[in-house]
This record gives sequence, structure tokens and C-alpha cells, in this order.
Amino acid sequence: MGFGKQIIDSTETPGWWALYTRHQHEKVVAEMLVAKGFEVFLPLYQSVRSWKDRKKVTSLPLFPCYVLVRPDIDRRFQIVSTPGVHMILSQGGRDSAVPESDIEAIRWCVQGSFRVEPHPFLRCGERVRVIRGSLQGLEGILIRKKNIYRLIISVDMLAQSVSVELSVSDVEPAMVSFSMPVSGSSIIKASPMPC
Repeated sequence: MGFGKQIIDSTETPGWWALYTRHQHEKVVAEMLVAKGFEVFLPLYQSVRSWKDRKKVTSLPLFPCYVLVRPDIDRRFQIVSTPGVHMILSQGGRDSAVPESDIEAIRWCVQGSFRVEPHPFLRCGERVRVIRGSLQGLEGILIRKKNIYRLIISVDMLAQSVSVELSVSDVEPAMVSFSMPVSGSSIIKASPMPC
């Protein structure tokens, strides 16, 4: 589930700009940018909100206060002057791009039939690779939450993460650092990510 189906040939510019937006204005900003002709990605997830008398399912941004847009240097002013946009994330005074591989990983998760939700950003831990199923090839950090295994996919540029449920039998260590034989079997240890 994502936002904006506007497709523009943008093969000359790799990655996506991350726009920092006004709180709870992500959908409005995305709609305005699509209306201006930009390719926009606003991943959403379903959340159940409960009150005393009723429950309601709402679509919320997976990355609060962020909208992703395909870069267009010639139209940069049109992007930053859109109401609700505070700035384009940058490093060292230059606009930074979220890698295409991060966007595709998030796209796979939200377009599948998985239960996706925001997750606190993680930098350290064991990285795993999904070896079967529709998420095959994705890498992330494996955690267990209430006896349910989840794959955490982090977008470093946004300092945000997403978790998706999966079976622990569908993953393997992403980086094998060593193997020790123990009674005819091997212990495989994944190297932790650098902190």
C-alpha cells in the first residue's frame, strides 16, 4: 500500500529525496506533489484506533513527517515551496537521496499481504536475509516480539525502521563470519552491523 502512482521517467537521478513535512500533513503534501507532476512514495499502514464506543481502521504514514519524492533538480523550488514541506533532508549542505534499494524493500513490504507497522530505528544487531517467499532477497534485522518473528528494515537516511512479520524458517544469516563444526553440524554466526 503506497501513495501516488504518478510515474515519471527519472532514470537519470538515482534514489529519492526525503522531505521533512509538517506533523500530520504527509498525505496532503503527497497529493499536492502528485498534482504538480512529481513521482511520490508515501508508504501507509493500517492502524486500528479504539474509542469507548467504536473502533476505526485508519491508514497512517509508515514514516511520520516524511514524504519521499523522486529528485528533480530543475524543479527543486516547486518541491520546497509546497505548503507543509519544511525541507529536503541533506548532509553537508547537499540534498541527500534515500537509496533505491531501501525504497524497493519498503515497497515490497507494503504491497504484500504482510502486517507492516513502524518500528524504532535499529542500527546494531544480527542481519538476516529472507530465503523464500515473496520477500526473498530482502535483508534486515531479525527480532522476536511476543513469540512472533519480525524482520526490521531500516532506512538510515530517515533514521526510521519498519517491521514485517515472517517465519523464522524463511531467513538465514546475511553475513557469515565463521563456521565451527560441532558434532557433525555447523554453528553459523552472523556478523553484527557496525554501530
